[in-house]
Amino acid sequence: MADSPLDRFRSVLSGAARAISHEQEVELAFTADAPTQSGKNMRVPMPARSLPPEQVAEARGFADSFALRLRHHDAALHAKGSPYEAVARAVFDAVETARVEALGSKGMAGVEANLGRALDLRMRSDPITRARSADEVPLSTALQLIVRERLTGQAPPEAAAAGLALVREWIESKAGSDLDALPLALDDQNSFAKLATRLLEDLELVDAEAEPTEDPDAGEEGDGEEPDEGEDGDDEDQGSSGADGEIQARAEQQDGDDSENESGESDEDYEADGDSQAGEDGDEGMLPVRPNRPLSDLSPQFDYKVWTTRFDEVIEASELCDEDELGRLRAYLDQQLTHLQGAVTKLANRLQRRLMAQQSRSWDFDQEEGLLDAARLARVVANPAHSLSYKIEKDTEFKDTVVTLLLDNSGSMRGRPISIAAISADIMARTLERVGVKTEILGFTTRAWKGGQAREDWLAQGRPRAPGRLNDLRHIVYKRADEPWRRARKNLGLMMREGLLKENIDGEALLWAHNRLIGRAEERKILMVISDGAPVDDSTLSVNSGSYLEKHLRQVIAWIENRSPVELVAIGIGHDVTRYYARAVTIMDAEQLGGTMVEQLAGLFDQV
Repeated sequence: MADSPLDRFRSVLSGAARAISHEQEVELAFTADAPTQSGKNMRVPMPARSLPPEQVAEARGFADSFALRLRHHDAALHAKGSPYEAVARAVFDAVETARVEALGSKGMAGVEANLGRALDLRMRSDPITRARSADEVPLSTALQLIVRERLTGQAPPEAAAAGLALVREWIESKAGSDLDALPLALDDQNSFAKLATRLLEDLELVDAEAEPTEDPDAGEEGDGEEPDEGEDGDDEDQGSSGADGEIQARAEQQDGDDSENESGESDEDYEADGDSQAGEDGDEGMLPVRPNRPLSDLSPQFDYKVWTTRFDEVIEASELCDEDELGRLRAYLDQQLTHLQGAVTKLANRLQRRLMAQQSRSWDFDQEEGLLDAARLARVVANPAHSLSYKIEKDTEFKDTVVTLLLDNSGSMRGRPISIAAISADIMARTLERVGVKTEILGFTTRAWKGGQAREDWLAQGRPRAPGRLNDLRHIVYKRADEPWRRARKNLGLMMREGLLKENIDGEALLWAHNRLIGRAEERKILMVISDGAPVDDSTLSVNSGSYLEKHLRQVIAWIENRSPVELVAIGIGHDVTRYYARAVTIMDAEQLGGTMVEQLAGLFDQV
C-alpha cells in the first residue's frame, strides 16, 4: 500500500530535522494536541490530509525550531540559569528560543522562511494581538520578538506590532543596553544566559541584591554563574567579537558583576501572560513553567479570589469518554508499563503484609466451637459437656481509615510521569482494598489552555483589574472511596488520553479533595498529593501577581497541616515539594513513584 501524502510529508520533515540537528536518532510524529519536544522525540502539529500551505508551514516551523534546539541548546546549562519566578522564567525561556532560532535563520534561508511563517501563524492567536493596554501584553512574547529583531534584523509580525508598541518604549528604556549586548554572545549560550539574566534584573523581574559569593548554593539555585568567575574569564569570550568597544565593555561589565538570580516579584504592571515558550516544551504556554521558590512569608491579608465558578466542573472519568475508548486507553496503559507493574506489585504486597501485621486482633469468647479457651480449662475438666468453652479469633481491619490519592493532571506530567502515577495509584487502591482501607483517586487540571469561558466572561465584562483565578477548573473522580476497584479500573486509562492534561491550580484542588475527605465517616483520613511542581495557569498569572496561585497553595497547605484532622503527605516528581509540605518526599525519576508511595503509606500506618 502506497504511503499517503501525509506520511510522505512526515518522512520529509523527519529527514530535515535529523539533518538540521545533526542527530540521526530524531523521531518525529504528528499530534492534534500541543506541539512538544522531549529529547530527540518531536511532536508537531498535524496538517489536514490535503496539506494546506499554512498548516504545512506551521509544522515545518515547529520541526525546524525543535531541531535547532537540539543542535544549539544545552538543556542542563539553561536549567542552571533559569529563575524561579514564573514570569521571569517564561521571559528567560523565550529569549533563549529567540537565540536558537536566530542561529538557524542566519545560516539557512529555508529555515528562516519556515520559522517566520510559523511565527506569523502563532501570533494570530497570541494574547499580544488582543492587548489594549500595556498590562495585557505578555512579556515573554514581547521580549522574544524584540530579541529576535535585534539578533536577525527581522521585523515583528504585523499582527503583533500594535501590542508590541504598547511596551516597546518601556522595555527599551529599562534594558536597551542589555538588548544591544545580546548579539555579541549569540554563539555562546553561557554568556548569552548571563546577559539575559541582567536583562531580567533591569526589567525588575528578578531580585539583584545578593552577590553570588554570599550564598554557597548559588551555583545550584542561582543564575548559573560560578562564584570565582569574573571579568578576566569573560574577556576571552567577548574580546574576539569585533563589536563596538562601548557595547563590548557593557557586556563584560554585565558578565563580571552578574548577581544571584533568586526569585523576586516585579512591581511593574507589565505581567506576562504566562506564555512559557520553552522551545522544548512546544507551543506557547502549552507545558507550564513550574516555579519552586524558597518558602516566603505569606501575608495574613492575602485574599484569594475566583472570577467565576460557573464553568468549573467535577466530573466522573467515565463521562469524559465512552466505554470502548476507556478500554483501549486502559489497555495502552497496561502495555506501557508491563515491566514496571511487577516491581510495584511486589512493593504493594510488602505494604499489605505490614498493614495486616498491624491489625489489632481480638477474640469472641464463649463459643461452641473454635480454639479451646485456656481460661475455661477448669470448667472443661469439671464438665466436659459444657458447650461454651471455646474462642474464635477475629481481625479488626482498617475500616475506620480512608485514603485519597490526588494526582496532578497538568501538561508537564505528560508521558512517563502520568503513566506511572496512574498505574501506581491503581495498584495502591487494589492493595488497600484487600485490607479494608477505602481509597479514593482524584485528578485535577483545567478545561482549557490560557483560560476558557471564565476568561471570555472577564473580557466581556471589560477586563476588570485583579480578577483572581481566571480559568475553568476540571476536577476528575477516577474512583470513589466506596466504589470497588474492579469497577473503576478502566477509568485510570483516561490519563492516557490526548488533550486531557492542561494547566493546574493546586490550591483549589487540594481544598476540593480535603472537603471530600472531611465529609467521610471514617475516623482517620489521609490525603496523598502527587505532583511535579507549583501551580501554573497562564490566564490567571497574566492578570494577577506571578506568585498568586503559589501563595494560595501555601495558605491551603498551612491550614490543612495546622488545623485539619486530615493527614497530608506529598510526593514531588522532579521538583522539591518539601518547600510547600511539611511531610513530603521528592523523587527525581518517575519510576521511583510506586516504591515511594508504598513507603509513605506504610510510614503513616506505622504511626497508628
